Amino acid sequence: MLSSLIKKELLLEFRQKSTIGGVVVYVVGTIFVSALCFKGKLDKPTWNALFWVISLFTSVTISGKSFLKETGGQALYNYLYYAPRHFILAKTLYNMLFMLGLSLITFFFYGFFIKNEVENMGLFLLVLTLASTGLAGVLSLMSAIASKASGNFAIMSILSFPVLMPLILVIIRLSKQAVDGIEWAGVGFDLIAILAALNVLTITLSFLLFPYLWRD
Repeated sequence: MLSSLIKKELLLEFRQKSTIGGVVVYVVGTIFVSALCFKGKLDKPTWNALFWVISLFTSVTISGKSFLKETGGQALYNYLYYAPRHFILAKTLYNMLFMLGLSLITFFFYGFFIKNEVENMGLFLLVLTLASTGLAGVLSLMSAIASKASGNFAIMSILSFPVLMPLILVIIRLSKQAVDGIEWAGVGFDLIAILAALNVLTITLSFLLFPYLWRD
């Protein structure tokens, strides 16, 4: 059931190729304009901050609207044919995988247009994986809650803000270590554990709480 739901989400996403293309164009366009503004010359802290600003807005665009489009007849169909826990897990896992793919695309074009400042690539890719899936997981859960409030996107943004800010601070600290080339011996593994725990916590909360939202 879970795999079939993820497959359904994938098929629906790629049927709307204009949506995917629009997001990719948005990401590439934002990076290109940033490269023109800064003339491709950024110090490392600014490089790091700008990358995560772009990634954050991409996460909000993709994951934040995942449940807001499940309204009317589509919501009734999902309610009748799918178990709530399977449905929320499939949505969350799909958004995590999709956001991870977009984050890798963002990183590729960011390094191409602006310059790759990362010195510890292994650490940065690990942070990128945990951060993108964590952002997608949190925004998916908040989108599910907001969808029950008349599908108000502003409510989703307000609910997400206090949860995302501590996460962003952890992400920036860890990615700065990667950009600065900190060796693995000096890496803050407690921060990595926080990112990993957040991914697990988000999935667990979604699994436990969503059935109560489903009934409404």
